[in-house]
Amino acid sequence: MTEVTRVPILPIAKGSLTKLWLGVVAAVLLGAGIAWAALPKTFSVTEIVAGTGAAPTDGDVAFIKYKGTLDDGTIFDEASSSPFPPGIFPDGVPMLVEKGAVVDGFYEGLKQMKKGGTYELYIPADLAYGDAPPPGSDIPPGASLNFEVELVDFMSRQDAERRIQMLQQMMPPQGPGGPGAPPPPQP
Repeated sequence: MTEVTRVPILPIAKGSLTKLWLGVVAAVLLGAGIAWAALPKTFSVTEIVAGTGAAPTDGDVAFIKYKGTLDDGTIFDEASSSPFPPGIFPDGVPMLVEKGAVVDGFYEGLKQMKKGGTYELYIPADLAYGDAPPPGSDIPPGASLNFEVELVDFMSRQDAERRIQMLQQMMPPQGPGGPGAPPPPQP
């Protein structure tokens, strides 16, 4: 019978096992970091200036100032001043906080904002216009949208409607002979 050649096992150098495990951990962390970086960006609301009080809810009218940009920095929409005379409504553009009144991402973002706060809003294409942007707009199909939004104030829909009625009562009646109307025919 032949004897199998015996090979002695050399002892592991001090610290080698620690280095091996550190290498394994580093490889796992590197792989996880690469995978995380490859994920598509998701909907986010980032606070720039803290607001106070409650956030608007469904049915409220929010008064906002905003600037909308594409990922490459192109501005596609911007609004900052109220279309109403001062004193009746807060400054800013009125937006109805209601599903379907604005794109889904903007609707969700408005409900997370507080009065007086300024926010960055990132809306991925699936919560924006997707592949069907508004005709004639500068927004390409499949574009993600970025907004800087200041929530100036908000109020209930009933309060906003009451103020609109007050505004209409303050306006002079329009009709024959009113401003901008043609003069009456001469006999």
